[in-house]
Order: sequence, then C-alpha cells, then structure tokens
Amino acid sequence: MEKQEHRPPVVVITGASAGVGRATARRFARDGAHIGLIARGMDGLKGAKDDIERLGGKALICQCDVSDYEAVEHAADAIEEAFGPIDIWINAAFAGVLAPFMDMDMDDYHRVTEVTYHGQVHGTMAALKRMVRRDRGHVVLVGSALAYRGIPLQSAYCGAKHAIQGFHDSLRSELLHAGSKVRTTMVQLPGVNTPQFDWIRTTLPGKPRPASPPYQPEIAAEAIHFAAHSGRKSVKLGWPTLKAIWGDRLASPLVDRYLARTGIKGQQAATPVSPDRKDNLYEPVPGDHGAHGRFDDEARTRSSQLWITKHRALLGAAAVILGGMGLLGTRAGR
Repeated sequence: MEKQEHRPPVVVITGASAGVGRATARRFARDGAHIGLIARGMDGLKGAKDDIERLGGKALICQCDVSDYEAVEHAADAIEEAFGPIDIWINAAFAGVLAPFMDMDMDDYHRVTEVTYHGQVHGTMAALKRMVRRDRGHVVLVGSALAYRGIPLQSAYCGAKHAIQGFHDSLRSELLHAGSKVRTTMVQLPGVNTPQFDWIRTTLPGKPRPASPPYQPEIAAEAIHFAAHSGRKSVKLGWPTLKAIWGDRLASPLVDRYLARTGIKGQQAATPVSPDRKDNLYEPVPGDHGAHGRFDDEARTRSSQLWITKHRALLGAAAVILGGMGLLGTRAGR
C-alpha cells in the first residue's frame, strides 16, 4: 500500500471497544495513527480513546452497530471529515452464540450473521467507496481458523466466518480485474483471550471457554498490523490455525468425529453459568472490559509461526544461500 507523506495514517477499527479490536487500536496508536473507533459500547469506546491518546495517537469515537449499513456510512464520513482520507479499514466486530444448532433461536442466528458477516461486508463497502476512487488503501477482514473448519456449538459464527472467506475471494478477484491498487487481506486467528467468553450468549450449563490455550490479544493485533501493511491475501496466526486448516483439507471426516467427541466439553468450564449473567448479542454489556479475558494464566504470549510468516522472504533467501553453499561444498569435495 502506498504510504501518505506528511500525515499520520488514518485507520478505522470496528469492534474497537474490547478484545482484539481494542488491542489493535493500541497497536496502531504506537504508530501515531489517527483512529476511528466503531463499536456499540460507549464505556469501552471511551477507554479505547484514552488508550490511544496515551500512546501518542488520536481517536474519534463513532458509536454504532455494524449491522446497520447507514450508520457505518455516517461513521466513515465523520472519520474522513475529522482526519482525512482513510488509509486502513479493519473489520474486527463480531457476535456469537454458544449452543447446539437445534437449541438456537432463529432471531439469534440471524443476529450473529448480521454482525459477524454483514458487518464486515458493510465495513468493506464503506471503505471501498472511498478508497477505490483514490486508488489506494487497505481493507483487513478479521477471520478465523473457523472460516475453514467448523466446530460444534458455533454453527452461526462458523457459517459467518466461512461466508467472509468466500466474500473475500470474490472481492479480491474483482479488484485485481479492475487493476485497482486497493488491497484486501484476511487474517485467520486462533482462539484469543478476550472478554467474549464472559459475554457470548450461551444455552450451555458450563461457562464458555476456549477449547485450547488461547493467544493474548496483542499477538492477534500484531498479526493484523502486519497484514495491513503487506500485500498478502491471507495472514494466518498460530500453529493451531494451520493445524485446523490442513487437518480439514486432509482428513475432514476424521476431524468431524474428533470434534464430536471433544468439542462440546472442551468449550465449557466446570464452573456453571451464573443465572444473572449478561450477554452482548443485542446490547453491549456495560463497563469498559478492555482487551483481555479471564485466561491470562494460560494464554500464549508469543507466536513462532507469526515470526516465520513475517520473515518468510528472509528465511527463503537464507535457505537458498545455505543450499548453494552446500552444493559448492559437495562439488569441492569431489
């Protein structure tokens, strides 16, 4: 993506009030970025704005629901009026329900789809309407390993993430056909230690939890920041993501059976769900919940796979050099 001189980058982040979106806002603030913050919860938005300004960036709060396209359009207008042309748009907002498909209310199912899938479509449209005419900019769609491998209890969320992956394929082909310099990237994340496990709607008896040790949100934010400055179609974070994707490609029926045995219990803690527990499916849970969830003790704080992804050109060059040295040594020894 072309860098604009003499002004900080203008970045928009949906789902910016908590979790991965909140951590991503902090990461871009370290660049001195001017950041448009889109989310529903005002408490979290104010907290994100304070974070950004403390780290050296500037922020504009745009309280809206990404399922409302007109509201997203108005937010984009406000951000460009305040900061100038948008350089990077990151779609991180999502919603979920943890429940067997047959136990789900169809209104809830539609709501997950509206936020998680259509919310990214809405954000992408708002971004591209402005970027395409300027022939520059980068849109990041935040996906998941579950965009390739569905798991039990999350049929609505997995379906939405699969839809985003197909949408991205179509969109990228169209931009390439048009010769556009606008770039799009999809970041596929593993489980992340965010507040989502404390506010996702559930019909299950045990408190929601990640099926395996999650990554800290700062690692996800670093992957998103890298994706926003690369020309790559896809950035995959973590060995669990690669295992899920390749496991499905090579042995999908076997993975179905494995998840049937482990996936239900693995996404529930032994602690029962509190009867007064609030979820954020239709309304934000009050308070500033920050970026981290309750799994700091087990969350992974680094990713060797991300390091390899970011430095693959250097590693490729080193492999060629070492291979050439080995070949020369072999010939010299003859």
